[in-house]
Amino acid sequence: MTYDLIIIGSGPGGYVAAIRASQLGLRTALVERAELGGVCLNWGCIPTKALLKSAQVFEYLQHAADYGIVLEGRARPDLAAMVKRSRDVAAGMSKGVRYLMKKNGIDVIQGHATLRTGGRVDVRSAEGALDTLRSRHVIIAVGARPRELAALPRDGQRVIGCREAMSLTSQPASMVIVGAGAIGAEFASIYASLGTRVTLVETQARIVPLEEPEVSAQLQRAFARRGVEVLTGATVEQVDKRPDGCTVRVATPGGARELECDIVLSAAGVTANLERLGLEEVGIATAGGRITVDRWYQTSVPGYYAIGDCIPGAALAHVASAEGVICVERIAGLDAEPLDYLNIPSCTYTQPELASVGYTEQAARADGYEVKTGTFPFSASGKAQAAGHPEGFVKLVFEARHGLLLGAHMVGANVTELIAEAVMARKLESTADELMKAVHPHPTMSEALMEAAAAAMGEAIHL
Repeated sequence: MTYDLIIIGSGPGGYVAAIRASQLGLRTALVERAELGGVCLNWGCIPTKALLKSAQVFEYLQHAADYGIVLEGRARPDLAAMVKRSRDVAAGMSKGVRYLMKKNGIDVIQGHATLRTGGRVDVRSAEGALDTLRSRHVIIAVGARPRELAALPRDGQRVIGCREAMSLTSQPASMVIVGAGAIGAEFASIYASLGTRVTLVETQARIVPLEEPEVSAQLQRAFARRGVEVLTGATVEQVDKRPDGCTVRVATPGGARELECDIVLSAAGVTANLERLGLEEVGIATAGGRITVDRWYQTSVPGYYAIGDCIPGAALAHVASAEGVICVERIAGLDAEPLDYLNIPSCTYTQPELASVGYTEQAARADGYEVKTGTFPFSASGKAQAAGHPEGFVKLVFEARHGLLLGAHMVGANVTELIAEAVMARKLESTADELMKAVHPHPTMSEALMEAAAAAMGEAIHL
């Protein structure tokens, strides 16, 4: 079977690239060995957000009296029902991707793909049948999986990974989560909301270490109020498993600790799915466990491309989608624009949420910028107070001379919905003056961006 384009992997990079290719008139095949939609849709972004929403609703019920609502009886979490809802949401989204493939005339071929030279791709089905596809262009979008730590061999029962964490049938009384990046922090938020005693272990000096230090500190305070113990600068040295739980030995700056828990969740980064792919036979170069590419996602071998979590850069669904569109448009001969990786938003869906884009204040100064910053706390926001979520803030970083927006950093309720304004502002090279004078609706959380810009200019009204 001969195609204009073969794509391996149907995650948010692969399936988006396939749709864009079809729109541009390319006969396209999409090869997938598991579920359509990849890890993000089936075992990552979407089902975790469904669980987070269930946890948020339960937490609202715990504080119903704060909103003038009297509940008869005590609400209790039903983790099995929450997991079922999460799986149903993921299944519905996967069906949606299948519909989009059919709508756009894309051939979906189920099986394990192996690259061959000359634009050939062998696909072996689960039953063992072998088909060979041919194309002048092949995009590798095979994604990544949770990284395994030597001190944390997973058994799927006492020491688990993210997939097991979102499909538990009974709620653990206690959990140690290793890794306090976005994934670990989100699971800490879910289980702490439901009443599990959570300890979060992070090797770096602070949790969510890629965020602004003030953002990390705000989240840690929020976790502390919910009973989450945070150990930073700490390393898990050994896990002793028993039928009834685990003992986790942790080296901390204050000395060795032994933590007792029901379950240990390993949530420390990802590893690209490069095994059994045929990279060596084709001669495709890798470095640091990722496929090396140029700015158009061309690998070291002409005609073979790679996008998403299997190449260097942030392992984010929206990054993979953007890379897929650019790669396909380049293949089709369009005048594509390279992706600006400094203008990629990052979101963490904890309670409170985190969102950021562009330079941190420290990074901007390190790159030679003279900066101005403005911060507006949600405690001064009428909408945040009315919603019962006054914690958090918006911090904006500007270049001092012209007022160009360099970065935005937010922590608070629903800030993942606010960050797109800062992304667009940076894309359009907006200044503090322009943000300050763009009239924002009142009362809204979005006013915080206008107010933070005004604070940077020394013209804050509500501070």
